[in-house]
Amino acid sequence: MTDKPVKIPGPNHPISIEANSSRVVVKVGGKIIADTSAALTLREASYPPVQYIPRRDVDMAALTRSEHTSYCPYKGDASYYSIPAGGDRSRNAVWTYEAPFEAMAQIKDYVAFYPDRVD
Repeated sequence: MTDKPVKIPGPNHPISIEANSSRVVVKVGGKIIADTSAALTLREASYPPVQYIPRRDVDMAALTRSEHTSYCPYKGDASYYSIPAGGDRSRNAVWTYEAPFEAMAQIKDYVAFYPDRVD
């Protein structure tokens, strides 16, 4: 088994996390899946900003954990959820870092949604 690389954000690959004071609502098929005023905006290098929403503000019962996983050398192992109400479009639409690396500890207990897989 090979060890996965662990990288620390820095000048060559900056990552910032800041509170988003705006309300963020995520819907699928007209149903509210998440509604929060406590999102975190994560900005990573040249990628588009991502809204991380606290699990407490997500209807976790509307999500189904999937087998899909991914790895980020800056954040760690990601687990995924699908939103059955959204059909195929919403497969693996949600990701979370349940045990993020120390540098990204702020996003523990938060989830993010792919914008093109929700309304």
